Amino acid sequence: MEITRELPLDQILLGDAVRMLRMLPSASVHCVFADPPYNLQLRGELRRPNDSLVDGVDDDWDKFTDYAAYDAFCVEWLTECRRILRKDGTMWVIGSYHNIFRIGAILQELGFWILNDVIWRKSNPMPNFRGRRFTNAHETLIWAARGQDSRYKFNYQAMKSLNDDQQMRSDWFIPLCTGPERLRNEHGLKLHPTQKPEALLHRILMSCTQPGDIVLDPFLGTGTSAAVARRLSRHYIGIERHPAYVEAALGRVRRVRPVSDDGVSHSPTKREAVRIPFGSFVESGTLPAGTILHDRMRRVSATVVADGSLRVGASQGSIHKMGAEVQNAPSCNGWTFWHFERDGILTPIDVLRTEQPR
Repeated sequence: MEITRELPLDQILLGDAVRMLRMLPSASVHCVFADPPYNLQLRGELRRPNDSLVDGVDDDWDKFTDYAAYDAFCVEWLTECRRILRKDGTMWVIGSYHNIFRIGAILQELGFWILNDVIWRKSNPMPNFRGRRFTNAHETLIWAARGQDSRYKFNYQAMKSLNDDQQMRSDWFIPLCTGPERLRNEHGLKLHPTQKPEALLHRILMSCTQPGDIVLDPFLGTGTSAAVARRLSRHYIGIERHPAYVEAALGRVRRVRPVSDDGVSHSPTKREAVRIPFGSFVESGTLPAGTILHDRMRRVSATVVADGSLRVGASQGSIHKMGAEVQNAPSCNGWTFWHFERDGILTPIDVLRTEQPR
């Protein structure tokens, strides 16, 4: 007997990904983000020369015995993901050279329509411990529509706003998850071997979803996608088989405070690019959506929006456009005009560019 569960909005389900996916109704979610097992064991790359685990990955996490078993597993979960996607929904899959090419071929065979491959270039990659290959400094994301005829959503202007009014490219320079964002166990060790940075998920969800949309992650881990979805006022459904990860994800999501609006700008602007996009500080949480910025004398204020733009009253635009608008000036350097409060002192946002890790 087939069992169908009501759509479990804003819940994290403990269990096997394929089994849980089969319980969900068809055509029910707007976006799927998947960070599946990397197939490391088959490549013989789980351990360093001193026999220590690579980045904490263990045999149980990546347990496939041959390529046929891995491919069969991917066919199962990708088939279910396509079933539960709405007709105009899209899917993101992230992986490394160990698995992403196999997954890409399976996506095409199942009828997905690949829209982009995106390179996540890590500013602080793990070194190659054997010293016999190039350091793996990137991972690949595949963005695919459910089918060739899908009228998929792409928030072009939001992506442009995040990139200081320049078209967003398909190579993203984002640091690995570090510092307070990295969840650790009672021994101070990384709780999850491949925890993704929230900045990466922020950009993904801003690109193809809107508030109220439903985002599903069949390999939730410690809950990055769920936390970012909640912050951006999207619904989430997470599936995770590891009880400790589920517990960590639940606590993490409960601490998230959603933003109050979509943060999607609809007024294109044109100007020169700067060294670091203002939107990168919104993605990383350095200046989260809802932060209030002021001019040096606190005469005017603006609210930071989730896509990296500013809102002043009914107007919305880049830091430069809004700085010029509030002064009734032809142009403005928003980096020096706008200030944020740090320890009770107004500080120009330009300071953040010098503090950004390179």
